[in-house]
Parts: sequence; C-alpha cells; structure tokens
Amino acid sequence: MARRTVVVGGGAGGIGAAGAVKAVDKANEVLAFTEYEDAAYSPCGIPYVHGKEIPDFESLFLATKQAYVDAGIDIHYQTKVISIDTAAHTVTIEGQAPVHWDTLVVATGFNYADPGIPGSELGGLYYVKNIRQAMEWDKILDDVKTAVVYEASPLGLEMVTALAHRGIETHLVDPQPWALAEVADPDIAAPVEDSWIEMGVKMHFNTDIDAFLGDEQGQVRAVRMTGMSAGELAADLVVVCTKKEPNTALAQAAGLSIGSTGGIVVNERMETSVAGVYAAGDCAEVPHGVTNIPIQGLSGSHAYAQGKVAGANAGGGSRKYQPVYVPWGMVAGKWMIGGVSFGETLADALGMPYIVGKATGISRARYYPGVKKVIVKLLAEPATHRLIGAQMVGGEGIKERADFLAMAVKTGVTLEDLAWMENVYSPPIGALNEPIAVAAQNALNSLKT
Repeated sequence: MARRTVVVGGGAGGIGAAGAVKAVDKANEVLAFTEYEDAAYSPCGIPYVHGKEIPDFESLFLATKQAYVDAGIDIHYQTKVISIDTAAHTVTIEGQAPVHWDTLVVATGFNYADPGIPGSELGGLYYVKNIRQAMEWDKILDDVKTAVVYEASPLGLEMVTALAHRGIETHLVDPQPWALAEVADPDIAAPVEDSWIEMGVKMHFNTDIDAFLGDEQGQVRAVRMTGMSAGELAADLVVVCTKKEPNTALAQAAGLSIGSTGGIVVNERMETSVAGVYAAGDCAEVPHGVTNIPIQGLSGSHAYAQGKVAGANAGGGSRKYQPVYVPWGMVAGKWMIGGVSFGETLADALGMPYIVGKATGISRARYYPGVKKVIVKLLAEPATHRLIGAQMVGGEGIKERADFLAMAVKTGVTLEDLAWMENVYSPPIGALNEPIAVAAQNALNSLKT
C-alpha cells in the first residue's frame, strides 16, 4: 500500500532514505525538506577543492536537482522544519501549514560543538559544512596569508593539508598531544606530523584557544592560546574543526528517545522509540560490534547505508542495519592513515585487554616504481586471538586493507588466520609479503617470548 514518507534532511542519510522509500514501491510519495540550497553533495570533498586537488565544487554534487524530480522525490530546498508532532503525524514548516506523513525519517545531521570561546561571533571563523558557503570561502582563501585550524579532528587534518597545499601559512592548534588523538595512536600519527613539517605547517599540541581576537571591523585577527604554546597567534582565518555533535533538537522536542552519545536511539530497523519514525546519519546512534557501546558521528558511507535501511522500512519493506566496526581512512599530509574498530589508545581508555602485532611492509614489489611504505598494527583478544582492531599508515592501499580488516573483525578472524592468509602478489599492485600477515605473525611470535 502506497504511503507518504517525509524526510527531514538532505544529506547522505536523508537522500539515501528518500531513494530507498521509492525503491520499495514507486507509488510511495516522498517529501524531503532541507534548510540548504542543495541536497546530496559531498561535504567530505570540500577540503580537497580548497587544496586544489579537485578542480571545482560542481564535482561534489551527486546528482542534479532534476534527477530527483525524475525519480519522483519532491525535495523542498531552503525550507526549515520547526517541529514534529508524532501524535498528529505532521511536521510544521516555517511559514507554512503542517504537512502530514504516514512515516517519517529524521536525518538532521550534525552541528559542530560550540567552542564556547569569547569572540566566536567574529567574522573570519570558518565552519566547513555548507557547499555554497564553501564556494565563498574559497574566494577569500586567495587573500589569506595565515590560517589557524582549531582541533585536529578528521576534518582538521584534511583542512591543514588543504591549506598547506594552497600555499597558506598554516597553524594547527589542538589540546591533545598528537593529531587525531581520540582515534589514532601516536605512532600512526607521527609520519603525518613529520610530513606537515616538510610542508611548512606549524603545530601547537597540548595547546588550547581561550579567545578569538578581532579588529575594529569585527574580523578575527588573532587567537589567544593557553598551554604549551601560550600567547597570541596572528590569523587572517580560523577554521573551527571541533567535534561533530548530533543535531537532535527537533527529535528531542518531539519526544524521541536520546541516548548516551546525544544521538537518537534506534533499533536494528533504524526505527526510533516512536513507531513509524526512523532516524539515520549523524543524528542517530548505533551499536559498536565489538563492545556494543553506542556510537555516532561516523562517515558518509555509514549515513547513506543507515538512510537506505531507514527508508526501506519507512516505505513498507524490511531491512536491518548491523552493528558497526568502523573502517576509516583519510589522506593527511603526505600519507594515508586508517584503521578499524580500536587502536591501542582507545582500547586502553576502555580498559580492554589486547595483544598487538606490528609490521612495516611495502605496497608493491620492492623494485617496482612508486613503491610505498605501509605500516600495519593489529590488536587481538589475548585468549582467543580474534582480531578486535587495527591501525595503519602508508603511501597507498590503506582503504582496501581497512575494508578487509573490518570484515575480519566482524566475522571473528584470528591472528592465526591472518598470519598465513593468501595474498595477491603482482609487482605493480602487491608485494610478496602482505604487511597484514607479517603483523599477525609478529603478534604470535611475541607470545612465545
């Protein structure tokens, strides 16, 4: 039976959901509302346009607006949903009459954590999110001489690299002792930091910002730092890369259950505490496959997959979203870094016992042009030797290994399985000895000493 589904949000989760509703039954009506001028572009690509690796912002759009019209998805741009009434099955649009729904998908995404710093109202503070704003900021970058990136989050790492590529004097300020400290281990981050030094980046770790300082025109001119690099640092631009927080104001006001991460609680169908209401993307929390601890704020691929599950169920189908093992990867400085599930730092913070194996290998045959170093570190349960996490840094091949190792964690692969795994050997694409296998062998050998 055809139904009307309303989708609140036009990012990866929202558009994934909208498409899935129609895939279940083309007769289903889909209304999507987004506050922005566009839907379904890749915000993850914005730093690479700023860094000139991608030639233009138009490349980041996944489809034209007409494509959604042709697919039967009615997207309302620059339209703000101000409330959800789960009893009446309506959403209220700013300046319009309430809109009825049979099922609802909340995909309201994230907000950057408020730095809570005096001067946050100044001009020249850049929050990377909206593509139209990014287009305007990109013009400003042509005249920026000195920029500060605040916090070494994943976006922070990308923006540091992008600004350095742009030829801008770039400073990274972060209260943690190394880059991406909440996710990556220090030995994995170290090559990235070394490459930043080669690129001219100045790093200020164990340092925080306690004020943005402005000029008479209300534009930022400097930051005031405390900690190891205390003092003032001149800046024409500050890129604020604080933690992503789930945008759940609408959900909370509507009475949906909110979990320990601040995200919307959902079940395996991505259904919330209210029947017929689903949530997907950065606003929702999902269980980690190893610990069963809820987490949120994952990648665009997670948001899109969650949206597909939410939309399929909202449209009358039946799909389940499985716990996550979080393969991740990115380019930072001159390196690729990535991982799965846990590294040593996070495992230690959670009090998880583990054994570790590490190996330095190569991405291709040693004699083939373009060969790159690859460092792999594996974590496994002491009793069972089942893989529980991994971290990597290298010149290439990190994404593929992260994907493989996520499936290995999910399916209970052991160090013994990995130590004697089969691997492709072809001089242009694979070395004789796979670094994953060598890391597993080293872990097993450490148990004999």
